[in-house]
Parts: sequence; structure tokens; C-alpha cells
Amino acid sequence: MHIPDGYLSPATCAVLYATSAPFWYVALRRLKRRLATKLIPLLSVFAAFAFVVMMFNLPLPGGTTGHAVGVSISSIVLGPWASILAISIALFIQAVFFGDGGITSLGANCFNMAIAGSLVAYFTYRAVSGKCAIGSRRRVVAAGVAGYLSINVAALLAALEFGIQPLLFRDAAGAPLYAPYPLKIAVPAMMAGHLTVAGIAEMLLAAGLVAWLQHSHPSLLSATAPGAAPPRSRDCEEAVAPVIAWRAIRPLLAGLAALLLFTPLGILAVGSAWGEWSPHDLADQAARRQIAAVSAHRALPPGVPQGLDRLSSIWTAPFPAYAPRFLRNQSFGYFLSAAFGSGLILLAAVALDWVLAARRRSG
Repeated sequence: MHIPDGYLSPATCAVLYATSAPFWYVALRRLKRRLATKLIPLLSVFAAFAFVVMMFNLPLPGGTTGHAVGVSISSIVLGPWASILAISIALFIQAVFFGDGGITSLGANCFNMAIAGSLVAYFTYRAVSGKCAIGSRRRVVAAGVAGYLSINVAALLAALEFGIQPLLFRDAAGAPLYAPYPLKIAVPAMMAGHLTVAGIAEMLLAAGLVAWLQHSHPSLLSATAPGAAPPRSRDCEEAVAPVIAWRAIRPLLAGLAALLLFTPLGILAVGSAWGEWSPHDLADQAARRQIAAVSAHRALPPGVPQGLDRLSSIWTAPFPAYAPRFLRNQSFGYFLSAAFGSGLILLAAVALDWVLAARRRSG
């Protein structure tokens, strides 16, 4: 679901960056005062959590792979606006340092997963949970439904973006310039794995974490629990997580550290995610046959699409595919990449928190 560089036209990328920008702006505006207090620790730990969760690849039907996103639990705890920022931060780190998702397509990936995913998860959770108590089992069910719907909506948006490319952008000979498969291939191919496997993974992740928080840290569920939480100064759509310090999220940090130890399991699933093939794959005959097999047995157009080939090299990540070149052990390299990415998010948050605290003291 991480759209690489070259699969979307520059015009499509520009439109999706422009569409995402107002959501980022509103999120920053609504959270400005909270970011200057103690929302930063919680936002950063959920950004790091999403970064790590997306590294656990799952085998999907047909030989492709997928993953959970962590957007649903982020929306349930942080509220939609802080979740948009948290998931966007995780996607930015993945694209810039590891080449997981493109630079030109970052706006599209953020719109699909961070923005649409957060909003769908939040409003679904609110609609299903209603005003029941924070400890109610209904909230666990609501979290599961929110997780399943949010990731499938994100996958559908990505499939639509893939599918419109060959309809709108072709060369003089009529060959696709960017993503090669039309809507009738892209939508079923993307949705098959997300409706059956990745959606269930996101559902179980969200439901399980809400059940755990109900017993271990119920206050973290109060921001999106109207009627079961203290009154807020703004309406429910602007709910954000309660003020919390670094000391209070030690259990969450410990859980993140434990999750990091298992990241090498994420490379056990073989195959590529649908729509994330490299130009080398699109030129290799054996790889082309495999791609056709998971695309309704529809053969790829001859050669590598010109626009895709040109844009695919626009950015070279320092650690492509979470595999640092200076390490021969793939499992350790994957773990080190997870530790680096999540650690970078947390260290940046600590630095920002320190700067803001210094400003508060001086002001």
C-alpha cells in the first residue's frame, strides 16, 4: 500500500499533495497548544509504533504481501488530528530513509493511510462505541470494526489511484506511462488481500490494544469516549489525547521495545506487495509472469513504462528495503532499521519537547 515513485503521474502526485496539505495544516493548528504541552510524547510513541507495525509483512492470497498500519489505535487514543500527524511522520521516515513509499507519492500515501485511515477509524469507532463506558466490551468491538474499515478504505484509495493512471496517462503508442494496470485489475488485486488478511490483522491489532488499555491505562481512551470521560472544551471531532509526560508512557515504550525484537519476523513473508514492483521486476521475464499471476493473469504491457522508469530513480534512500548495505545479516539489518527509524522519531520528539520546555521557562 506504500505507492513507490513512478507509479503515479506528477499531476496525480501534485493533486494528492494539495489535497493532503489542508489536513496537515488543520491538524497542526488544532494541536498547536497541545504540542506545546505534553502531547508530544504520546504522539511520538504512536508514530514509532506505526512505523514498526508496518514492517511486519503478512503473506496475502496469490503470493503478494501486506501489513497492518496501526492507524486505528492511533486514532482511538490520539483523536483524528494527532493521528494524521503521527502516521504522516512514520510514512515520511519510511520514504526518506528506507525507500518504502516514494517521495513524489508521499502525499498520496499520507492521504490514503494517515488522513483517510485516521478519519474513517475515528468516526467508525465513535459511531459503534456510542457513549458506553470506557471498560465496555463494545469499545473492543468498535475498535476492531474501525481497524478493518480504515485499512480497507486506504487500500481502495490506493487501488483507485493506481487504476486511473493507464486511463489518463499514455505515450504516443498507447502504452501506460505510469502504473500499468487499469481499475478492473487494480481494485480486485489490491482488495483481495486487504479484505481477507491485512484487514483482519488491523482489526485484531486495534481490538487487542484497546482491550489491553482498558485494563492497564484506561485514561488513554478517554479523549474519544464522550459521556465516559470528563467534558472537553471543544466538540468531539476535535478530541485529542490527554496531557501525558514521558514518565507516564513507560509501559508503552517498553511494549514498543519488545515489538522491535520481533521485527525480523517481518521478512519471512516472501513476495512483493501488489503495485510496489521495481523497474527491474517489470523488466525481468520471470518476475513479469509472477506479476501477471497476481493480476488476474493479465500480462504487463511490453517494457517498463517510460514515466515510471524516469521517476523511480528520483530519490535513492540511504537504507533501501530496510537493508543497510554494510550488514550481511538480513535479519539483523531489518531489526537495526526498525530501531533506527523508531528511535529517530522518539529522539526528534525528545528534542522538540526540550526546546518547547525551554521556551516555556524563558517565556
